[in-house]
Formats: sequence, structure tokens, C-alpha cells
Amino acid sequence: MPVKWLFYWQPNVGSQVSSQTLNDVFKRIDSLHATKSTRWQITASQYRPNVRDQALPVDCARELLGVTFTEAPDKIFFVLRQEHMVVEADATMQAIMERLQVYRNRLTVLFEGFQYELGDFRVKAGRAVLAPVENLRGIIMEVEYMPVSSLEQSRAAVLEFMELWQEGVILGQFVPLELNFTDFSLSDHYCWQHTALQYVSLMAFFLSQQRT
Repeated sequence: MPVKWLFYWQPNVGSQVSSQTLNDVFKRIDSLHATKSTRWQITASQYRPNVRDQALPVDCARELLGVTFTEAPDKIFFVLRQEHMVVEADATMQAIMERLQVYRNRLTVLFEGFQYELGDFRVKAGRAVLAPVENLRGIIMEVEYMPVSSLEQSRAAVLEFMELWQEGVILGQFVPLELNFTDFSLSDHYCWQHTALQYVSLMAFFLSQQRT
């Protein structure tokens, strides 16, 4: 599986993230003669145990962070941050959880936008919104380097690509999401679990930011 690197938009001091910022990002990608292909969407949800008395001991994980991808509709990935685990399950697990009422969906963040093809790179650019009110929480860019599946082997090429993309951009910059994948027993060989961990980490980061 090709490596996917995640970046989030950091505006300059005094600037704010807005829908116009995202339009400017799309225009910048178009200026590199990239080919727009499809829309994409990723859903990240936080689940908590459905218990009435919070003081009682819980025999299950106190938090599940679930991620679904339009590219892998038959799967759902759960990140357990306290346990440092990323697990894969069948997509029907969501319906089972709702039917059994073991966990409740506390909140959901949607990542959505457009996908572009540019040589050896596949780029997804879009927004992160808190559902269902679509409150804008941030702007992201996912850069997929197609030739390799090694994180370390792809790093230099992806950072060089982003440096080229950001030439002339003055209102802010895309910052790489830096994670220690080994904390979750994930190797250098890239897989869907890496992607799931990146998106739930970005969801947590956006939700932690104070918006005015």
C-alpha cells in the first residue's frame, strides 16, 4: 500500500481558517496542472461506553475512535489510544454496536474534499467539519506517494513536494502531522492502520483547538 502523509493548514498570526482558504488551496493544486479525479470522504467518530453510572468500573475500552474510508467501504478501523492499539473490523461492526447499545457515538468529524493525480503523487485536499452542523474545524492535505510503501523512503520525496507546493503561499502553511507509529506497534511498512491513526490524531488535534 502506498504511503499517505497528512498535513494540516496552519494560518499565519491574525489569519483564520475559512472556506475561502480551502478554495485557494484547490486553485494552487490546479496551478500545478494536477488532474482532478474524484470526491473523497473519511468519517472519524468517538465512541464511549453506554453506562448509566460513570463511577462504576467498565470492563471494556473507555474510548473507541472509529474510522471509515470511502476507499475501503467494507472495513472500519478502531484506535484505542490508552491501549495503544489499532484494530481492523468488518464494517457491519458499527450496526452491531448500535444494536447492542454497548457504545454510543459521542461525536463525528467528517473529512471531505477532492482528489487529484499528479505524476507519482495522489493528493487529497479538503476540510474537516464537525457533524452534523458542518462546523469547520480545519483544512487538510493528504499526500500519497505511489512508488513505495516505506515511510522513511517516502519522507524526502513528500516533503520536497510540499515545499514546491507552498512556494509563494503567504497566508499560512501546511504542517506535517508527526506521529510515533511504533507506539502503536506499527512498522515502517505502510498499511490502513497507519492512515486510521493519522486521521483520529488529526481529529483530536482539531477538536482541541479553540475557535473564535
